[in-house]
Amino acid sequence: MRRFWLSTALFALSALALPAYASEVNTVDKADNAFMLICTALVFFMTIPGIALFYGGLLRSKNVLSLITQVMLIFSVVIILWFVFGYSLAFTAGNKVFGDGSLTFLNAMSIDDLSGSINRYIHVAFQGSFAVITLALIVGALGERVRFSALLIFTVIWFTFSYVPIAHMVWAEGGWLADDGALDFAGGTVVHINAAVAALVGAYLLGKRSDYSQVVLKPHNLPMVFMGTAVLYIGWFGFNAGSAGSANNIAALAFINTIIATAGAILSWTFAEWVLRGKPSMLGSCSGCISGLVAITPAAGTVGPIGALIIGVVGGVIGLWGVVVLKRWLKADDVCDVFGIHGTCGIVGCILTGVFTSTMLGGLGYRDGVTLSHQVFVQLESVAVTIVWSGVVAFIAFKLADKLVGLRVSPEEECDGLDITTHGESAYHQ
Repeated sequence: MRRFWLSTALFALSALALPAYASEVNTVDKADNAFMLICTALVFFMTIPGIALFYGGLLRSKNVLSLITQVMLIFSVVIILWFVFGYSLAFTAGNKVFGDGSLTFLNAMSIDDLSGSINRYIHVAFQGSFAVITLALIVGALGERVRFSALLIFTVIWFTFSYVPIAHMVWAEGGWLADDGALDFAGGTVVHINAAVAALVGAYLLGKRSDYSQVVLKPHNLPMVFMGTAVLYIGWFGFNAGSAGSANNIAALAFINTIIATAGAILSWTFAEWVLRGKPSMLGSCSGCISGLVAITPAAGTVGPIGALIIGVVGGVIGLWGVVVLKRWLKADDVCDVFGIHGTCGIVGCILTGVFTSTMLGGLGYRDGVTLSHQVFVQLESVAVTIVWSGVVAFIAFKLADKLVGLRVSPEEECDGLDITTHGESAYHQ
């Protein structure tokens, strides 16, 4: 009888425990969910209004609204494409370059589906925000002379055949560069190098602005540039810390590394400019801020604080070199220095990620059996693949847009400004 009652009690306890266990398995981590919702909103905040304000202030007043409109429409186009097929081709199992497309229109996704400890819909939105800002970065090199319809055509083509496959290759399980062991925590290759190369190709194909060598082309609103920089800086915490995928110790590491690297880059750019030009500028400090943020992006979750400081300091100096020296060598009219900052700092950041991820230098370490030299080689491979892939796709996309509608506005439209001639509006009225 005693054995009967003991068995009955154990059965009752197990029956009570089963629903609780099942509920735990099928429930997202609410803290991680909330954290990633905030991070996703912050990355969208980087594009609208961050990129719009930063780039808009760098242009002349007759073109500021055209840039803001371009950013708004790119956001809309890319988000729809991401929902229709982008996420499905980037983050599903497939081959080395593309996913299998099984989540087209997200039609096979349930509200209860998870990505790690978060709802998968949040993962879709978070990664979509990365796609949006990558395309928005490109327009900074094309300002004041690109035809609006051509830009939209380019956006569709380049997003499909450059952003999506590179995101899959670097971040998806089974992707080419992911399988090779490339380290890119938050988008050094996928976002910054990818966008910068496309921007440089576009600047070459568009040609220089008609008055490029005749007048001094100064930013029309430096306070707007500062506000855009501040928005980008705050939003970047969502960009880097959110790439941990949950509110964990890696997110904390990425957060502190972002702070340290950015401060180091602002100081190195400012003091280098002070020495070279005799005066430290506000625009220089803003540019240094962006340089540090770009440089630490691929490394934020794998290097230690000392490595982050070094990467930031190097990023500030490299960014200044890219804007002052490299731009002159390249002879391209990259209006907002997209390649000068995002390209150079993205490349240097990716390479230094391979160095400072080493446990000997304070990082979290490599895969089993991987040496520092091998990891640096893999990082160089990922940089080279991104440059070639993005450059080829961008060239084809811009050429197709040129054939269809014409890539550049007329000289008369350019002279009058794109705000009036393309959109029928003026930012400022006398």
